[in-house]
Amino acid sequence: MSASDDPRRVHFQSPEYLVDRLDAIAELFDTDRTDLLVEAIREYIEETADSETFQELVATKYYDDQIEFETVKQLVGAETAQRFRLLKADFEDEPLDLAAPDDTDVYDGDATTVDTAGDGDR
Repeated sequence: MSASDDPRRVHFQSPEYLVDRLDAIAELFDTDRTDLLVEAIREYIEETADSETFQELVATKYYDDQIEFETVKQLVGAETAQRFRLLKADFEDEPLDLAAPDDTDVYDGDATTVDTAGDGDR
């Protein structure tokens, strides 16, 4: 078990009816309340992290320097966080100073035209 997988005791209050339902489900599956809660939390976090709305919120807060990269990794995973980091770096770069394109004929006069207003028999 890695250090991040070590159990950590948490305490919270819940409406009694939810605890009663949780206990009934635990009994049905012959498991304990803690296992069900951990699994429910894990599933919720995975679903949330995969949602487009959540990822957009994380990205916006990261781009606006409201959250750090390590927090982003915890929230959306390393791969998505790295993508956000690259995009942020790209946003922060100065735009390239490119000259406007000239009217060079890239086809050297060999361009083919297509009649898009055909006769409709297709």
